[in-house]
Formats: sequence, structure tokens, C-alpha cells
Amino acid sequence: MPTNKLDQLRQMTTVVADTGDLDAIKAYGPVDATTNPSLLLKAAALPGYEPLVRDALAAAATSSSDAETRLSQASERLAVAVGCEILQHIPGRVSTEVSARVSFDRDAIVEAARRIIALYADAGVGADRVLIKTASTWAGIEAARLLEREGIQCNLTLLFGFAQAVACADAGVTLISPFVGRIFDWYKAKTGRESFPPLEDPGVLSVTRIFNYYKTHGYDTIVMGASFRNAGQVTALAGCDRLTISPQLLAELEADEGPLERALDASAPGDADDRQALDETAFLWQMNEDAMATDKLSEGIRNFYSDERRLIETLAALG
Repeated sequence: MPTNKLDQLRQMTTVVADTGDLDAIKAYGPVDATTNPSLLLKAAALPGYEPLVRDALAAAATSSSDAETRLSQASERLAVAVGCEILQHIPGRVSTEVSARVSFDRDAIVEAARRIIALYADAGVGADRVLIKTASTWAGIEAARLLEREGIQCNLTLLFGFAQAVACADAGVTLISPFVGRIFDWYKAKTGRESFPPLEDPGVLSVTRIFNYYKTHGYDTIVMGASFRNAGQVTALAGCDRLTISPQLLAELEADEGPLERALDASAPGDADDRQALDETAFLWQMNEDAMATDKLSEGIRNFYSDERRLIETLAALG
């Protein structure tokens, strides 16, 4: 019988590691793993990844006469190399993110996704073990619609608003990553409150609403809560399809031997919104009306691109 909250959580939710640190992945044995530019920047500084950094730089060295292009390609190759390393230690899939710079360009997202899948194929990894991550902009969602039809599975990230979730489901996206902690951050700043009870937490309520909508209306898109600030947010979503959790919170859950009750149930979802279908105009209007989602989406893209640039600068210094 499971004795700690992490083991109990695994009985009702697929646990995903929100890290590129192989030691943490080995320690907690998640089914899947997810990375992003911020996590790759941290991973690139780990001694164990130094050979991968060197190999990525060498492979990109002759790809273009333009130094910026070479470094961008080295960054992409490093992301795939880290993904390949992670896949040796998990049974499921790894998420690899396209450049945040193309978040508003559908065709550029599709092109980048195809390159990433080709790099994985060159390394002997099939598309069935990879999720392409891109921001939940209208362009990102429409790119995912095209990619899913090609058999390239997608993880739509930086998801904060209900309109984003509705559009992703209609597009047939494999998985979405609603960001619990960043929603919490926004409401904390706006209200001046330092904390919320887990079942009143705005991020928890957002994921619960999406989960109930998907399960009530029979969507196959997987809901994976992400970006947690505390263990209470995690346990308040026990029963969600998947939860991607940092090593620090995995350790906290593993150390807690208290009981854990299911909060979400796909077979008996709670009250749900009526089914919707959004075109681009309706999507953009609903996003405009949701100040939190608009603020956090823009901020998230800027921050991911900032870390992407820092990673490129790190590669430039090594190259």
C-alpha cells in the first residue's frame, strides 16, 4: 500500500517531472518529463551535460555562415540531446519546446516542430515519444492542429485562460499545460493576499474548470497541471490526468505520509461550462477580456525568450 502522498498521487494521476536534471528524474521515476528554455538553461550548466553542449555546437558549426543561426540551431540540437538523455530514464514521452520567438507565426512553429522531430528521428527516437511544446497563442494552437494531423503530438503550454483550453480541445491537441502557479502569482499580486486555501486557489480552480469541461464533453485532450508553487496546489488536483511537478515538490510529497483524497474524477466530473467553438475573433476577444490570461501569456513568452537568449549566449561563450 502507498504510504506517502507521492505514491498515493501516482495511484490516480500520471506524475511528470518538471526538470531536465537527470539525477532528479532517476530519483523520482516519473512517467514523462517536460522541459522549456528556462529548464534547459539550468541543465546546460550541469557538469553532466557538458558533452551534449559540445556536441550540439559541433553539429551546428557548419550548418550556416551566419553565427546567430548556428547558435540557434545548436540550442535546438541541445534541447533534443537533453530530451534523448531523459528518454533513457523514463517510459513515456518528453516535451521539447519550439523557440518562443515564433509564438505568433503558425508556419514557423510548424517548420520548427518538423525540424525537432527530424532531429529526434536521426537519434533513433520516434515521434511517438515526443511532444512538441508551443505557447497557447492562436498561431500556436492552429500550428498544433496541422501538426496533429501529421502525427506530431503537441503540448500547448503557457495556458492561463479558459478560451485557450477551449480552442486547444477543438484543435485536437494531445495535451495542454495550464499553469497553476503563475495564475496564483497574478491574483496574489492583484489582491494583496499572500495565500489562498487550496480549494479556493485561482490556479486550482482554473484547472478544475478545464478538467470538468473536457471530461463532460468527451474531449481526448490530456490536462496536465503545471507550474506549482506549493504542495497544496498539487494535492488539490489529485486525479487530474497528469501533473508536472518540480523535484522540490516531489520530495515534499514523498516525505508527507498523510492521507490523500481524489479531488478530480474523469468518470464523474463536476459542473461544466456549455460546449463552445471559437473562431480567431472570438478567441482573441475572450483573451482580451481575461486580463490575467493576456498578461501571463505575454509575460511567459517574453521570459522564455529571455532564457532562450541567455542559453544562446552561454553557447556562444563556449563555442
